Amino acid sequence: MSLRGKQKRFLRSQAHHLQPIFQIGKGGINAAIMVQIEEALEKRELLKVSLLQNTDEIPQEVAKVLEETIKCEVVQIIGRVLVVYKSSSKEKYQRLSKEVKAI
Repeated sequence: MSLRGKQKRFLRSQAHHLQPIFQIGKGGINAAIMVQIEEALEKRELLKVSLLQNTDEIPQEVAKVLEETIKCEVVQIIGRVLVVYKSSSKEKYQRLSKEVKAI
């Protein structure tokens, strides 16, 4: 699912007040953190991931890995913070997806 400009703008506005709940450090991005991000996206649909100073990861590469493995959308990259969105498969968690589809 590719998001249009207005949908991305809406998601960026929704993510503005969020704090990053995942931090990628010197261990880099691994299978365990991918599973945790995927589970969190199932319940929240929108979250922030930050890259710590001691990591060798590049934000654009992390975004590409996340999009390929989890099949999510990276809405925005600001510095070392990524805003990630994925529509939930469970209807009770689809708070944002309904609004995104309406735009």
